[in-house]
Amino acid sequence: MSRFAEVIVLARNAEEIMGPLTQPDDNREWHQCFTRVDDGMFDGSRMLSQECYAWVIQFIRLNWRGLLAHLESLPWPDPHSVQVLVRDEEDSCFGLWMIYNGKLVEVPLPHTKREPFQGNSVTGVLTRTDQP
Repeated sequence: MSRFAEVIVLARNAEEIMGPLTQPDDNREWHQCFTRVDDGMFDGSRMLSQECYAWVIQFIRLNWRGLLAHLESLPWPDPHSVQVLVRDEEDSCFGLWMIYNGKLVEVPLPHTKREPFQGNSVTGVLTRTDQP
């Protein structure tokens, strides 16, 4: 089954934590690798900076079921800075997850509604309620 999903992870001082997720690992439930997005991508130099606060990944199949639980389990140096943005194929916009009390939970966004989409989505479908 082909299902696209994009995930963006934003976190401070997390280079060491996210490093292994930029490398292949057959022991993970999901197999794609994150790509770090650092200052060099924005200023055009393509030089790696010492700090990276963003990582991106695109899934081309519905094979990322363990991703949110895996991210939640990581020993983040600054858990209050962790934001995970997810846009599944049928979503109108990115959904936002943040760590609260040690759990990665979805933050309700104004003018959106999430509905289950069993078997075809990991998170359900997020739609905007302010559009025709």
